[in-house]
Amino acid sequence: MRKGLKLLTTIVLTSLLVVGVAACGNGNEDKNSGSTGSSKFASIEQLKKNGKIRIGVFADKPPFGYVDSEGKNQGFDVYIAKRFAKDLLGDESKAEFVLVDAASRVAYLESNKVDIIMANFTVTDERKEKVDFADPYMKLSFGIVSPDSAPITAIDQLKEKGKKLIVAKGTTAESYFTKEYPDVELLKFDQYTEIFAALKDGRGAAIANDNTELIAWAKSNPGFTVSIPEFGGQDTIAPAVAKGNKELLDWINNELGTLGKEKFIHEAYNETLKEVYGEGFTDQLVVEGGKVE
Repeated sequence: MRKGLKLLTTIVLTSLLVVGVAACGNGNEDKNSGSTGSSKFASIEQLKKNGKIRIGVFADKPPFGYVDSEGKNQGFDVYIAKRFAKDLLGDESKAEFVLVDAASRVAYLESNKVDIIMANFTVTDERKEKVDFADPYMKLSFGIVSPDSAPITAIDQLKEKGKKLIVAKGTTAESYFTKEYPDVELLKFDQYTEIFAALKDGRGAAIANDNTELIAWAKSNPGFTVSIPEFGGQDTIAPAVAKGNKELLDWINNELGTLGKEKFIHEAYNETLKEVYGEGFTDQLVVEGGKVE
């Protein structure tokens, strides 16, 4: 009798425990996911309830993404990101900027630390396997900057013994040279500030990166020139969201289409890039309405 009662009590307690755990699990999922039923990312409805959208941007890559002397986020990417926040949530101040470096962009989306990456993110097939890219808002190519005293005018010069090419980790320039020029020795750094410091103090012969950034940097740093202004074909820059976040992806694409009708990306260029590149560079950089011409 006692054994039977003990067994019955155990079964009842176990059943209650299972029900309780299941209920807690369902409650947490609903809390984190909004109306999507998934905890991977918030729905647009949930973003509106939260009153903010987390956007990953650079802190050290002027004129595209940087923190100014007053601690405010500025730059081409940031200008566009603020408009996204204004049109989605009614106020550009509802953009919560999260500072990322080149190598952490994918990881920040995968770990749900940001909702969108707007950190001068070049579209590649490899990255498409891990994140979903929206339509582009910019186009560019690779370039190489080197000292005027020892210009690198051909990539084959970098194969000479003792010469090192400086790159930022997680960039398309790193991937390109690893694949296409494995005999070129790479000197890698996490931060953009580090790659320019390494060139200035002679630790490397040149820097390979997006030509747009290198042109801007060379203009403000006498003694250095973009000695190879374009190579490797044309790439595009686009916002990125977590893999499978179709709702937010569709919203961004529709937004870029709408902004294209008012030439907003041209406005962003004039406000943030024109001083650096001038008017003549607009058509080489700007992608309006998400469509590359």
